[in-house]
Amino acid sequence: MLIFVAFGMLQKVLFVGVYHNLLPDGGFRHLAAVIWHGLPMDLSIAGYLTFIPALLIIAEIFSNGKWLQITRRTYILLLSFVLGCITLVDLALYGTWGFRLDMTPVFYFTTSPSAAVASAEWWQIIAAVLGVAAIMWLLYASFRKFVEPIRITGARPRWLVASVMVILTAALFIPVRGGVTVSTMNPSRSYFSSNQRLNHAAINPAFSLMYSATHQGNFREEFRFMSDAEADAAVAALDADNTVAPDSTAILSPGTTHHNIIGRLPLLNCNQPDIYLIILESFSAHLMPVLGGESIALKLDSIARDGVLFTNFYASSFRTDRALPAILGGFPAQPTTSIMKYVDKVEQLPTIAGELKKAGYTPSYYYGGDINFTNMNAYLVNAGFETIVSDKDFPLSERLSKWGAHDHVVFNRALADALSVPAGGAPQLKVIQTSSSHEPFEVPFSSKRFADEPRKNAFAYTDSCLAAFIDELHASPRYDCSLIVIVPDHLGAYPLNLPDAAARHHVPLVLAGGALNRHGLQIDVPASQTDMAATLLGMLGLDASMFSFSHDILDESAPHYAVFTEAPLIGIVTRNDTIVYNHEADAIEKAARNNHPQLEQQAKAYLQVLYNKIADL
Repeated sequence: MLIFVAFGMLQKVLFVGVYHNLLPDGGFRHLAAVIWHGLPMDLSIAGYLTFIPALLIIAEIFSNGKWLQITRRTYILLLSFVLGCITLVDLALYGTWGFRLDMTPVFYFTTSPSAAVASAEWWQIIAAVLGVAAIMWLLYASFRKFVEPIRITGARPRWLVASVMVILTAALFIPVRGGVTVSTMNPSRSYFSSNQRLNHAAINPAFSLMYSATHQGNFREEFRFMSDAEADAAVAALDADNTVAPDSTAILSPGTTHHNIIGRLPLLNCNQPDIYLIILESFSAHLMPVLGGESIALKLDSIARDGVLFTNFYASSFRTDRALPAILGGFPAQPTTSIMKYVDKVEQLPTIAGELKKAGYTPSYYYGGDINFTNMNAYLVNAGFETIVSDKDFPLSERLSKWGAHDHVVFNRALADALSVPAGGAPQLKVIQTSSSHEPFEVPFSSKRFADEPRKNAFAYTDSCLAAFIDELHASPRYDCSLIVIVPDHLGAYPLNLPDAAARHHVPLVLAGGALNRHGLQIDVPASQTDMAATLLGMLGLDASMFSFSHDILDESAPHYAVFTEAPLIGIVTRNDTIVYNHEADAIEKAARNNHPQLEQQAKAYLQVLYNKIADL
């Protein structure tokens, strides 16, 4: 295993040597960081590659047959060839493609070998052959010198030795998986820098190829309901059909009749407020009386009544990894995959943090759990977050839950960091992602109301943490120019098993803070998490045209409808209708009121356009 780990380090040295001109300030200065942050991935691929030799060693305990030695040497020889090819192809292609090796060249070669090598000159082919031969010799010679002399044939007692070897072989699961935390090994583990080239340098190309092969998605072949031109036209019609007339965008003010948005509704009393985007794990509209739910999240309910509440708002997805691109980048969740699996694709997506950073904001992210879970770290680094605080940034004594640090610990850290910046300094974007209201719902809090209901108790705990954070912020000089944006991450975890998909995805979006110039407002136009990007940037007077799926909720001239997905559904909520379409069954699960055939066609077209967009990234 150590030979494969050492080879992974050598690959990084070769990469930095070949592409040192692309790396910041001379790549060799960063080599130690590249090797260190790529080490977990090297250990993972080494664990995979060591499994077969380990089994052969166990077999040797009971047999000294020549076939075992031949099998082992053949395996190492073939593996050396494959690793040599991976290394050379990766080095050859990175300069043109800008990302580490995936299944693309394999696809090219299998469909047309001649075309795949047509652009290579004869000397490049010879150099590649010699390079592969050199790597094969290096690996095979290392194996013969350091591994083959280690023999346990005839060791006694056999069953004891075999048992030890079985345990050691099983232990390979730990580096293969990437540790014993919630997240499994993925390319996100190598992301550590705001410079993408350094992150790429840390990736093990063999792991990158394997990950791509096991996470394939031919997006151009999924959801082919019509021609692409027809799909584009249908989505354009969806936008046109749901552009609200100037006299019909409703704002509900408690105790009064409806008011209307004329033009664009202004809500801020300062130009560049600090922004605190709080993403609540598994919350939903069903926890708040103001939205017709139960009396569970009463603090959030009070904050919503005093601030601005969007009452007809929907979560884009059913899992956090699919929700974050919607919340932070206006990119809709997908029913069959997660865009965050594809690191090379998320690098192409615009984000709120990236746009605010251009406007002078300092973005930071706070999460109590494993930031590598579902490639989250890679996404956040690409999104432009300069500071990312996660479980490893808290002492062990504060990582007391399955998901890492409890919510009050995370809120306290974010608050301390916020208040350390003097009032009048650069505006801050702080995203705080909670996790304690996730199963198993074990929290350091006991509500008298929910003593025997752990799920509700967990929501009440996070609700109390949220309120304490806002109260502390309210007492600070930064509060007067602070905008607090509160949204759940995905559909709620209470109540369970709601049969109505739209009801499952119904969540609150709440604006609060001293930066608001209006309070006690309820806005009931249909919208979803993908609309947050255009809305927030619109509030700040910033361009949001790069967010092609996002619509400004506060602009009466923008389209107003909500889209959500979960396997295998897509739902669309308009002011006049709701449709939920099951793409696996090719059936409508829910259709209310009007215009079902047209809206069904538009739902299908939306999926097709979305997957075309992913294919083009």
